[in-house]
Amino acid sequence: MKLSVIVPVYNMAAGDKLTWCLDSLINQTISDYEIIAVDDCSTDNSLEILRDYEKQYPDKFKVIASLVNQKQGGAKNLGLEQAKGEWIGFIDSDDWITPDFYEKLLTRAEETGADMVGCDYHLTHEHSMEIGQIVHNNRPSQAGVLTKEKYRSLILDSGSLVVKIYKRHIIYDFPNRFPEHIFYEDNAISNSWMLRAKHFEYLEEPLYYYYQHDTSTVHTITQKRCEDRMEAARVMVREAREFGYLEEYYPEIESSFTTLFYVNTLFSYMAGVKKKKYAFVRAMGREMRETFPGFMDNPYYQERVHAEERKLIGMHMKSTLYFMLYYKLLWGYRNFRKKLKG
Repeated sequence: MKLSVIVPVYNMAAGDKLTWCLDSLINQTISDYEIIAVDDCSTDNSLEILRDYEKQYPDKFKVIASLVNQKQGGAKNLGLEQAKGEWIGFIDSDDWITPDFYEKLLTRAEETGADMVGCDYHLTHEHSMEIGQIVHNNRPSQAGVLTKEKYRSLILDSGSLVVKIYKRHIIYDFPNRFPEHIFYEDNAISNSWMLRAKHFEYLEEPLYYYYQHDTSTVHTITQKRCEDRMEAARVMVREAREFGYLEEYYPEIESSFTTLFYVNTLFSYMAGVKKKKYAFVRAMGREMRETFPGFMDNPYYQERVHAEERKLIGMHMKSTLYFMLYYKLLWGYRNFRKKLKG
């Protein structure tokens, strides 16, 4: 079997989201591949839709019905247990791909000897094959036989896992799998996978359609989602320690943790969660200091974090109460200005 594609599914029946995804997978231009769809205890008729596809395409389509809801990471792990492919790919069940998506990635791998291949994607708000807003998932400078410099670059800017395929050994030669029961599971393990690859190839083509809708993970901000992102960052650092690359790539891991655990989470929480909890914001700052005491001196922090955010973070490091009061006044003032302009 050349390729296994794993699709975690949870409540994606409405609005033809799931059928768009599955149709794009069924109609791939390659022939030697399998689709493993894992239903994560959906409460809509997603599982029925998956069973219909399994009946129509028994040689290509396999359904696993999870007994408990484990979030995407747990669903992906169930798929990995049964995948037979020489290559492994993943797709989110509300996204879709071009008919030649996997053919192009596999062809590039065969031409170059790469063991990890990726491409660009585009954002879209409608079910169509029209090109939307293109997002360059990686950079040409990151591709080729991987060196320490390229590894550093990939840790800092890994790009999305779902627009890549991985040679089987990258995953199966090691015991770690996706963390379960949280979102942002890809962020937790992507560094370990990339650092096992020897040769990365990148196609500057948007072959993956990333569907933007209100229930997308990136558009839903709750304290639980923030906690999940923080846990994914903790796992990322544990992985770096366990597999022995924390010291070698310390500045890059520190920067990635700072962004995932702290900067993105702090400002998402403050902007998106209505009932903000002082204890939560205080604990986040305390753990950030304890995990990486010198994070504000990291050159990537100075380069990549906006000056205004650095100012607010400096304030938070000194006083959570002062930070939260200042942020509330600042946010209120900006909303007032917007209303005046409107």
